[in-house]
Amino acid sequence: MSRAEQRSEKPTVAADDRSPRQRLDKWLWAARFYRTRSLAAAAIEAGQVKAFDERVKPAHAVREGERIAVRRNGLTWSVDVLALSERRGGAQDAARLYRETPESEAARTQAIAERRAARATEPRFDGRPTKRDRRKLEDFLNEP
Repeated sequence: MSRAEQRSEKPTVAADDRSPRQRLDKWLWAARFYRTRSLAAAAIEAGQVKAFDERVKPAHAVREGERIAVRRNGLTWSVDVLALSERRGGAQDAARLYRETPESEAARTQAIAERRAARATEPRFDGRPTKRDRRKLEDFLNEP
């Protein structure tokens, strides 16, 4: 399948060119996926953020109804854009800007559960041993 055919199969957002739109890096910042717009722009440039499963630029015009995939720390959010915002608000305001797909939410919670299980089985070291711990270790190793 050629690239032109793939682009033609891409789901359409609002066909009206007058629909409101916003830069992708600004929307990610307003939706609180990233702390700053520059971090959002860097993530987009690195390919961590995709729109309709395609790499885009930070200036990509986001419209309502568009599907955005954000990958951070090994976890992926697949969200549908519900609204646009010119300013960054609180967490409740940010939650109104998008809706995560059920498949994405299930996969993310599964990945988090797997991480917790793996972390529980790993040996835990509290850091550098104390002088008392070193002496106990030396005594243990020097026993006949």
